[in-house]
Amino acid sequence: MSNTPQRTLSPAVEHTPEDRPGRPRRRRRILLVLAALAVLGLAAFVLGVVLPGPAAPTEPEQTMTAIQIIPLIILVVMFVVATRWPLNIGVMGLVASFGVGYFMLGMTDKEILAEFPATIVLTIIGVTYFFSMAQRNGTIDVIVQACVRLVRGRTLMLPWVFFLMAAALTALGTFSPAAVALLAPAAIGFAYESRIHPVLMGAFIINGAHAGGFSPLSVAGVLVHDIAQENGFPISQGALFIASFAVNLILSVLTVVVLALLGKLRDGAGSHHTGMPAPGTIRPHGQQILTLMLIVVMLVCTLGFHMPIGFVALSAGLLLALINIKEHQTFIGGISWSTVLLVAGMITYVSLLQHVGVIDTLAEQALALGAPLLIALVLCYVIGVGSAFASSTALLTAFIPMAGPLLATSTLSASGTVAALAIAATVVDVSPFSTDGALVVANAREDDRQRVYRQLMIYAGGVVLAAPLLAWALLVPTGIM
Repeated sequence: MSNTPQRTLSPAVEHTPEDRPGRPRRRRRILLVLAALAVLGLAAFVLGVVLPGPAAPTEPEQTMTAIQIIPLIILVVMFVVATRWPLNIGVMGLVASFGVGYFMLGMTDKEILAEFPATIVLTIIGVTYFFSMAQRNGTIDVIVQACVRLVRGRTLMLPWVFFLMAAALTALGTFSPAAVALLAPAAIGFAYESRIHPVLMGAFIINGAHAGGFSPLSVAGVLVHDIAQENGFPISQGALFIASFAVNLILSVLTVVVLALLGKLRDGAGSHHTGMPAPGTIRPHGQQILTLMLIVVMLVCTLGFHMPIGFVALSAGLLLALINIKEHQTFIGGISWSTVLLVAGMITYVSLLQHVGVIDTLAEQALALGAPLLIALVLCYVIGVGSAFASSTALLTAFIPMAGPLLATSTLSASGTVAALAIAATVVDVSPFSTDGALVVANAREDDRQRVYRQLMIYAGGVVLAAPLLAWALLVPTGIM
């Protein structure tokens, strides 16, 4: 989302004082995170070969084939290239999908694009189209001022307000990307105005959406409960909801602590939002009133009637465009096309990895480890790393049934193990390659989008490394559920 017309990305990024001296060190950190992710992904395979489990000694162990290893290596190379040069990794993902699918797997173009994330793409296009208009006509500023009055000047309280709002939306049945799509424009706009780090604000929205995302009324909560029940190990829906809320709350507190220690709570030299108008000085009028009414209609349509947020946002945006025809081309330019390419390319490529059985092989090797607690930990990491780049719902559908043999042959709590897997799969959606993370990047200012993307990727790397371990440690060994 852009709040100033026709600003170029490169000069603003190249001459940012914060980026220039620390760029080599930041790149090294990103490379280390990427290497760690690759090692974690291959760890289950290596350990499965070295430490065969006693459960099925007569069956031959499944190992990775060349057709699985080569695409995985290509994925790591893509990350390294995207870190070193300002290339859109989504474009690389689409090209790699064609190369691997057509030449290695003999797939047609329709088969390669079978898992193309059309719904996610439409969501990003619709939301950024509508809210680019809301930004340009001043509606976002009106919402920001209302938030300022709500916290009465205590701006660092606002991330918690958005955390609770996102949790309430998803607990009532909103799918987490829809909740993030509805809240991100106002929240990120406020972050810039008050010099709160946009990555902090984005993380709180996403964590809040996941905190309420497994309530008995939510899509994800019902899905996980039904899958577990169908596979013979029913779980407590209430316990799943409480566990998810608690882990995301703890993760948010840890985020504040870590960013405070790094001096990153405030984004900029000062800690006062002197550039902001005094609360109450902006009153909605004209197009702003219509835009606010359309936002309410969007909430009713998505929450009350479960309509797809992408189509609803496009419809609302078209209505705004009809009353402002002269600026329609500017509104089209407000769509975050780079984010669309990034998400579409990465999800398409990772779907090929799932097609050739990379994730399944890693998970099956994890089951060969033998020690139930260790198997649960490895499964949490495999599903966490995979969900950072792919559909969390798809991976939950695949991985929860795989926990059946583990739960049948051990004394582990079914509710605790399934909750740990579910939380590990969703909490990593702060990744800019997932829908939620991509929406945060898409709502960043145009001249700051590249910086937010890089820093959100670093933050997501830390979450991928820490969150599965946190969920496992709190829920599996303790037997608290």
